[in-house]
Amino acid sequence: MPNADAARARLTQQLAELEGRQQRLAQDLAEPLNPDSSEQAVEMEDDASLEAQAALVAREIASVNRALLRIENSTYGECVRCGDAIAPKRLEARPEAALCISCASSEQ
Repeated sequence: MPNADAARARLTQQLAELEGRQQRLAQDLAEPLNPDSSEQAVEMEDDASLEAQAALVAREIASVNRALLRIENSTYGECVRCGDAIAPKRLEARPEAALCISCASSEQ
């Protein structure tokens, strides 16, 4: 298994950053619309973009949480699909990676 302590530290930091971003997006989305109808159209477009960003952040948070769970279960660094080891360079680049490069490539 790769260095679990280093991975846990990176993932915990990444999780804190993502949760902060999620809070800021939620605050932006909670702002009431401008009463001016022309401004409302622009704000509604902005809100659609913010909602898409919030969905992406939520998926990233779930991915990081799953990686932290794999660390706890001592399965971190193993591909969840085929069971092979995930290359250390891949985990270095994407510590939340759940698939080896071969399985990730076959998904696309």
